[in-house]
Amino acid sequence: MSITPLMPVYPRCGVRPVRGENCHLISEDGTRYLDFASGIAVNLLGHSHEHLIGAIQRQAATLMHVSNLYGSPQGESLAQRLVDLTFADTVFFTNSGAEAVECAIKTARAYHQSAGNTDRYELITFKNAFHGRTMATISASNQDKMHKGFLPLLEGFKYVDFDDLEGAKAAIGPHTAGFLVEPIQGEGGIRAASDEFLQGLRDLADEHDLLLIFDEVQCGVARTGTLYAYEQYGLTPDIMATAKGIGGGFPMGACLATEKAARGMVVGTHGSTYGGNPLAMAAGEAVLDVVANDTFLAEVRAKGERLRGRLEQFIGNYPELFDSVRGRGLMLGVKLKIEPRGFVAHLRDRHQLLTVAAGDNTVRVLPPLVIDDSHIDEFMDRLSAGAASYQPEAVA
Repeated sequence: MSITPLMPVYPRCGVRPVRGENCHLISEDGTRYLDFASGIAVNLLGHSHEHLIGAIQRQAATLMHVSNLYGSPQGESLAQRLVDLTFADTVFFTNSGAEAVECAIKTARAYHQSAGNTDRYELITFKNAFHGRTMATISASNQDKMHKGFLPLLEGFKYVDFDDLEGAKAAIGPHTAGFLVEPIQGEGGIRAASDEFLQGLRDLADEHDLLLIFDEVQCGVARTGTLYAYEQYGLTPDIMATAKGIGGGFPMGACLATEKAARGMVVGTHGSTYGGNPLAMAAGEAVLDVVANDTFLAEVRAKGERLRGRLEQFIGNYPELFDSVRGRGLMLGVKLKIEPRGFVAHLRDRHQLLTVAAGDNTVRVLPPLVIDDSHIDEFMDRLSAGAASYQPEAVA
């Protein structure tokens, strides 16, 4: 056989982690890497957080899985906590961000169609977004690289430029059910929406009885310095997808909605075998124990400001390489003047620094939220060494 046992859909690099210690990963050959990728914004408490590990261990020894045909005291507890902390009135638990977005799409369609408006099924989405890898979520994105090999796409999505309010307004038609948007695009290059854009979408949704869906899979759960990014815009969505950091590394996600938005999600309309399992709920509770308080969130904002300040001061030393710094909290991006994947590989392979490439020539900087000043110093030392030794033509 020529195919690998792991289906070869990832261009896997030579880093092979087998252990994690706080903000570092250790490979099978013993090499230590500073992890400022966090599993792409997942390991927000690092790799060995005692409270998270303890919660998972205790729950694993008690009850790991039970069918959703039965009552779920664990799910009810975490759902109530999320309701109390956010705009939402109800929660559906999933296993991933893509599933959370799928649920959001279904919730938006069900809102209209449960009232007899069967022609209201189309979502206006925004270019360079990333919403997942299922058929519906790749159809919600305009990115050809995700479409190739999987055509035809699903109907029901219309693409508009990100942060283009007039374009979004012009796209509204008789089939429109709502808007699906990342308040801060992650894969698209750490691009934050403007206040005017998101407020305009909120106003259009209210005016036309549309639903405003936020995809906070990457930017949510304290990553930007508030529990969810929408809080920084002074408005609320009707539906929100969350995942990644909410489990701290354990696979889970959730779709949150207002009572009005969820009016079509009744018995039999949706389900999940594993969604809301007791082990995932224990992980989610443990994460919220740590991050859902003003002290922790203020620390994220302060550390984000320190890291951003260091980056902004640093990039001027290499004007041929770096363009600008963007993002909020500890969801930061460094925009390069060249394609970023070679530089990300150079930092990883030569300087044991893990970051993530993104669109718009951007390197994502997504450290665990528990970093301290020593980790920021180590990051800047490794980044500086990487920039000084980088030769694009040699790496290519």
